[in-house]
Amino acid sequence: MPVVHRSRTYADVNAVVGGYLRDLAFAQSSQQKMLGYKRAASAILALDLPLTDLVDSDGALPKIAGIGPASTRVIHEILHTGESPTVEHAIDRSDRRADIERQRQLRRHFLSRAEVRRVLTDPAFPGPTLQEYRGDLQMHSEWSDGSPTVPEIADACLQRGYHYAAVTDHSYGLKIAGGMSMAEAAQQRRAIDDVNARHGNQFRLLQGIEANIDAAGHLDLSDAEAMTFDVVLAAPHSGLRKDEDQTNRMLAAIAHPAVRILAHPRGRMTGSRAGVIANWDAVFASAAQRGVAIEIDGDPARQDLDHTLASRALEAGCMFALDSDAHTTAQLSYAETALAHARLAGIPAERIVNCWPLDRLLAWLSNPLSEARA
Repeated sequence: MPVVHRSRTYADVNAVVGGYLRDLAFAQSSQQKMLGYKRAASAILALDLPLTDLVDSDGALPKIAGIGPASTRVIHEILHTGESPTVEHAIDRSDRRADIERQRQLRRHFLSRAEVRRVLTDPAFPGPTLQEYRGDLQMHSEWSDGSPTVPEIADACLQRGYHYAAVTDHSYGLKIAGGMSMAEAAQQRRAIDDVNARHGNQFRLLQGIEANIDAAGHLDLSDAEAMTFDVVLAAPHSGLRKDEDQTNRMLAAIAHPAVRILAHPRGRMTGSRAGVIANWDAVFASAAQRGVAIEIDGDPARQDLDHTLASRALEAGCMFALDSDAHTTAQLSYAETALAHARLAGIPAERIVNCWPLDRLLAWLSNPLSEARA
């Protein structure tokens, strides 16, 4: 039975293993095997504990759903050496190394669930705690591409101890995501009003909108329409694989008078796309000056901004919104990934809008310059 070398330490071993299993998936000629290794990677990335904590004294792993003998072999190789000859040989045989190496670069600074939990509980990391997090400001309901109803969202947020939250369905210009018409937004507003009447001072649900940023930096709703929402998030959903600089696109969105949060700014996806290319220091400087918060999106596939770029935004004087981008109530836990990146970046709770009391949050939403950095 193999013995794990406990003297060796790896940064986020579950992310390393998950990455190798994804590489192995893309090296397969069989669609069935590809899907199997992808499922194995997802299972490892979702584990609450690092694999090094799961092996017994003989180096044996417990049974993990979705992990078969071939994946187990890869795991043991990595736990022994930090590498997997099995995967590297499969890549060489596949003639897809160039594409897989590109995908590897696109997985940088993504955290596994186990690493998120470690960062949240390690007192050595500064930044916000779960107890300081008062509410999630990006999530989606049945009114666009989410599944929960407005009351279901409110109940789930209350169960997490939130003081407030915002439902931020897509605006009507993003038809691929079931964008909400303004007539539907009026109906949703009534549902939100009913929730707030039911909960009184215990919990406040805001009506937000995730507006799409087009190629020129314009939003996909009019200025008058944008002003009807409690909070406007602006996010890119197209042009995410272009090589050219898109700084002006992002600066134009930040300059919109209704925008309060620049959501998942790059639009990156793990192993798939790097997202928008821009002079991010210029973008952050403009956001800080205008009082627009930069979002750290906790969706495990996005993690955008990651902690390395978030630390630059902090240096520029930015405020931050840490959000789940949930499309089901179970996905509200994704906010914890955003919190972990904030802690790794050393962002103080004072600079995070989700950690503010409701009255301060509403004052900033009314006048973002009240919190802007000169």
